[in-house]
Amino acid sequence: MGWLQMSKQELRRVEVLTEVLAGRRTTESAAGVLDVSLRQAQRLVARYRDGGGGALIHKSRGRPASNKLSAGTRELVLELVQQSYRDFGPTLAAEVLLERHGVEVSRETLRKWMVEAGLWLSRKQRRSFHQPRLRRESYGELIQIDGSEHRWFEDRGEPCTLLVFIDDATSSLMQLRFVLSESTSSYFEVLRSYLETHGCPVAFYSDKHSVFRVNRPDTKNGCGMTQFGRALAELNIEMICANSSQAKGRVERANRTLQDRLVKELRLENVCDLETGNAFLPGFVERFNKRFALKPAAAADLHRRLNTPGRLNDVLSQREQRHVSEQLTLSYDRKQLILERNEISEELGGKYVEIYTFPDGRLEVRSHGHVLPYRVFDKDQRVNPAAIVERKRLSHALSIIKARQDATLVPRIQTNSEKGGYKKNPRQLYGVNYKAKNAPPAAVEMTA
Repeated sequence: MGWLQMSKQELRRVEVLTEVLAGRRTTESAAGVLDVSLRQAQRLVARYRDGGGGALIHKSRGRPASNKLSAGTRELVLELVQQSYRDFGPTLAAEVLLERHGVEVSRETLRKWMVEAGLWLSRKQRRSFHQPRLRRESYGELIQIDGSEHRWFEDRGEPCTLLVFIDDATSSLMQLRFVLSESTSSYFEVLRSYLETHGCPVAFYSDKHSVFRVNRPDTKNGCGMTQFGRALAELNIEMICANSSQAKGRVERANRTLQDRLVKELRLENVCDLETGNAFLPGFVERFNKRFALKPAAAADLHRRLNTPGRLNDVLSQREQRHVSEQLTLSYDRKQLILERNEISEELGGKYVEIYTFPDGRLEVRSHGHVLPYRVFDKDQRVNPAAIVERKRLSHALSIIKARQDATLVPRIQTNSEKGGYKKNPRQLYGVNYKAKNAPPAAVEMTA
């Protein structure tokens, strides 16, 4: 007699039924232990007595299933998938096979066939691994920057964005600032504070946000450089964009830590708005770095002194070129600017000038370093329809739109009488104390 393959349940039945045949256990007790009915226990005892342990094995074991698809069907399905639907997933491939070819195969069966044939990889097999990158050796060599949109004040205030500057060599928080959204002006504000506090690092490391990188090189300016990138180029600081979020994992992990620790500390101090939050951040940064910052592998500090502190306002401003018409007019920000005529502006017809937009809202028109006087002529335009708003600025844009809609007054429609200049004359009531508004002059007695 050969070997018999039995399950744990069947081995348990052999053990209990052996005790029944030996007289150490009753049939009723065996039924309770095996969790079967009394009649089923009696049948199992008879089967075991006549055929031994092999009689307890399930009769359908080793036999093909009644609903099993034939080998020809499997070959046909795999041939169709390999020829026409190689890049289809099992779910979509099963639907297409039924609609176009009339072949009905379950999703999981097709998945198993495709995996065995090498036409589909499981989620575990598709998982990618990122090799950890070693830290930079020197302090100030690489600064990772990112923005984290979160409910930092929980239900006490509106959601906002925290801009995080972290050193790659030491994991030290260099700058933190609460802003409404990730924009060029907000990054300029944090960059100014960083430069004045630490100096110029070797490079900044960021994601592919449009503040840092122009994703379309065929832009109108043609330079393929953002305002933030242009400012860093003038400061001799390199801008590097990461290809994945794992590449700048240090700042990503710092964001998760801050979303836990910083939120709780803001709750303990009952901080509810941006201004109070920004005043709280310097003390938090000092405590955080004291606890979590590491020592760099090299002792050198690669921050460079700011060479042109007087030009920092010009560097950290948004600049754009505009064409000047022959009438000395140019368009900018849905407005028409008219240059005042002087010796310099007279020669600018048909040429380009630079427009400087400063963080405080000032606007200057310059040509070869000369500031040109101008006056503004509003075109009375509304917000551009179907404006492109990035995901990271969507919350801020919606809050601005909602505030504008709430502040918009409903225009009052004039009646035809009001358009014609009709003024209402209320009914006059005469009483004891009535005084005429336009009393006639007193009568004067005249004598000849």
